[in-house]
Amino acid sequence: MEDTITGKLKIAYIGGDTSTIELLKTHDAFEISDFGNSLLFVNWLNNGNEPDGILCESFLPGTNGIEFHQYLGKKNLATEVPFILVSRHEDEKIRKSAISHKVDDLYLTPLNPENIETRIRFLRDHKELLSSKQETAEQFRDYSIPLIKRLFDIAVAGMALIFLSPFLLVIMFAIWAESGFKGKVYYISKRVGTGYKIFDFYKLRSMSLNADKMLKSMAHLNQYEAEKIEDKCPDCESLGHPCSTLLIIEGDEICEKHYMRMRQVKINQSFIKIKDDPRITKVGAFIRNTSIDELPQLINVLKGDMSIVGNRPLPLYEAELLTSDEWGERFLGPAGITGLWQVELRGKQDMSIEERKTLDNVYARNYSFWGDIKLILRTIPALLQKENV
Repeated sequence: MEDTITGKLKIAYIGGDTSTIELLKTHDAFEISDFGNSLLFVNWLNNGNEPDGILCESFLPGTNGIEFHQYLGKKNLATEVPFILVSRHEDEKIRKSAISHKVDDLYLTPLNPENIETRIRFLRDHKELLSSKQETAEQFRDYSIPLIKRLFDIAVAGMALIFLSPFLLVIMFAIWAESGFKGKVYYISKRVGTGYKIFDFYKLRSMSLNADKMLKSMAHLNQYEAEKIEDKCPDCESLGHPCSTLLIIEGDEICEKHYMRMRQVKINQSFIKIKDDPRITKVGAFIRNTSIDELPQLINVLKGDMSIVGNRPLPLYEAELLTSDEWGERFLGPAGITGLWQVELRGKQDMSIEERKTLDNVYARNYSFWGDIKLILRTIPALLQKENV
């Protein structure tokens, strides 16, 4: 791994191009170990060595660089190390094969050592980030709701369901009648909650039966609508060459700068909130404004999917985009019916994604039994406000 004293990158070069090897050795940031064939490199790995980056020629004695990349993956050798294929000439077949087999990058000789250094550092950091996310996911799976909180949840949810059962039957009949005695009166969706666990999330249906089909035509009404962005980077177009490091994402080349822009747009678009949503029925508007539509989640509480108080469980598409980086912390706390976000922001016209994110993380970091009791008491006046969440 990288020399912590000199800051040099340990680079393994596999192949016999002596001019390229000598060129790389002249670069101060590299400590080069060269291997004439893949077998020598594998023996070196098996002796406990590990490089920061691998440069492998496209053609090797008895094999080729892409096949060797596949071999390392099957044997689980140096899988977290950036693997760059080196070719002596432009070859569309090699390029397409490298993309399809998920080789980290492809460079043509003569190499530019500074570009190689920048690329390896980026790829190494990117792979380390992915690895840390996987470790965080394991932490999520190990999370469980504290015993006192769980006992409180069971007691409250059980008594509430018994007391509210007659009222719920009346509301369910009203929903069914308004839809012409057709369809289900409840709605089930997959959500991501406590410890990043996926579960069936229950609500009373507040929208018309064809609500999902109507959503695409109403995208322009989304209060969280994100900026429009082109598929191609405008900076690259104006310069006539990549404005930043090229990445290979799902088989397509895209510059790093534009990829980060597109990623943020996807995050923003994952939030959906439409004012005066025409898909909401008359009964639906009533049960939303009074949060009656949330009552079936008491069943989720009894099952252990959720708590009475916690961060709202996210739809799958939203969780997939928002469980990384600063959003991950929210899943280290319980999922809940009501919580800090609902109490603080309910009824506000200017709620932002950043506010939601901050409050979710604050709750996950600081929640307590008595803090939950206070939030329950604060929820009651919040329910009386017109704007729903």
